[in-house]
Amino acid sequence: MPKGRQTPTQSVILPYTQTRGQEAVDLFNQSKHKAIEWQELLCADIMAENEDGLWTHMRFGYSLPRRNGKNEVMVMREMWGLENGEAILHTAHRTTTSHTAWERLVRVLSEAGYVEIGRKKKGETPPEKSYRTTKQYGLESITLTNGGTANFRTRTDNGGLGEGYDLLVIDEAQEYTTEQESTLIYTVSASPNPQTILCGTPPTMVSTGTVFTDLRDQCLTGETEDTGWAEWSVPDEPKDITDTELWYETNPSLGYHLTERVIRSEIRGDKLDFVIQRLGYWFRYSLKSAITQGEWDVLKCESLPKLSGRLFVGIKYNKDNTNVSMSIAVRTWDNKIFVETIDCRPIRSGNAWILAFLNTADIDTVVVDGKNGQDELSDEMKAIGLKRPILPTVPEIIAANALFTQAIADQQICHMGQPSLMQSVTNCEKRAIGSNGGFGYRSLRDGIDISLLDSVILASWKCTKAKEKKKQKISY
Repeated sequence: MPKGRQTPTQSVILPYTQTRGQEAVDLFNQSKHKAIEWQELLCADIMAENEDGLWTHMRFGYSLPRRNGKNEVMVMREMWGLENGEAILHTAHRTTTSHTAWERLVRVLSEAGYVEIGRKKKGETPPEKSYRTTKQYGLESITLTNGGTANFRTRTDNGGLGEGYDLLVIDEAQEYTTEQESTLIYTVSASPNPQTILCGTPPTMVSTGTVFTDLRDQCLTGETEDTGWAEWSVPDEPKDITDTELWYETNPSLGYHLTERVIRSEIRGDKLDFVIQRLGYWFRYSLKSAITQGEWDVLKCESLPKLSGRLFVGIKYNKDNTNVSMSIAVRTWDNKIFVETIDCRPIRSGNAWILAFLNTADIDTVVVDGKNGQDELSDEMKAIGLKRPILPTVPEIIAANALFTQAIADQQICHMGQPSLMQSVTNCEKRAIGSNGGFGYRSLRDGIDISLLDSVILASWKCTKAKEKKKQKISY
């Protein structure tokens, strides 16, 4: 039976002559699981040491299509860290993911002969291979009797301050934001031998993070130090997604626990999503867009600008009744408008996540568009004591689109380079609205949700118009 490619399709690995990778693999293999060749090779690269016994790669990022076993590599690294007395912080975008990571590590430890024990009693000598664990949801931890610890947390913009670790794991790295990085980056600063590992998949249309993409770009262009990268991916968007050779090239576990039959069942109408999530494609932006990548790139901030005033929120229910997007706009100190997408979720998931944000953020105005959801959301906002949103008319939508286009031309918009928003903005074309030359935007291709762009336009429209409010001048 054929096997998937065991070496990355693209990688940047610094030279090394020694590694602790095999030690980690041997610990993992004591469980019911056995490392696959690609996992052994990747562990060797991640855990390479220099002549001083320090990690060759202080940062290491790797990307694989889903269901290939990338999390097992983290288990190997974390098992070794626990056994060698490291303090570990494993973070994820969702609490369910961090909880699953804790469950996975506990299970493998138990299979490898480690015994869970309760609170230490006076005079008690615990077994050599034993651990204690905290099971509280969202605050899970594992502590070996030798002192090695692993905490599992959901990432926030301020979580992790004041805590020190040796190993920082960024799970679901495609969702890792610059705000989260600015907090977590310092959690390993005090370690004598720190390491940060980012693992994930290429960002999809609704991914919010930019750090993973930036790390990849910088690493592959030689702009990093003490950093490694590995990925399994197709270099270009393939015309034939049923080509099994591409499957084997980009899925190293194909032929092991992953089968052709499973992959074939994943092929649906959304070709681009399959190419990203199963073939590891890092999406490149369209050059035919009404708003080009160059125009959008020049508006990107290197760091979050100083913000001034309250938030303006734009919410758009897309026309095909699948997703709803929410974005914000806010003035900066230099009088530009900073925009960012909060999230894009299926409409069937309900409005609770929207209401939770609106109820806690410092908001000036909310604008909602989309006949398939705006009235219901307006009623729900009123029911919890929030001011009803603005439901824009067609002339107002036309004015908002024109204003946004002009703001881009005048470079009055700024952003942090969210991949999901960039894909929506730089893959759009104009569409006629009304009969007097008005226009809106629509997506150039399937799989890219234009509602992200529309929600940004709505938010920036009210933010821009708010500037025009002036005190009335009275003269005699």
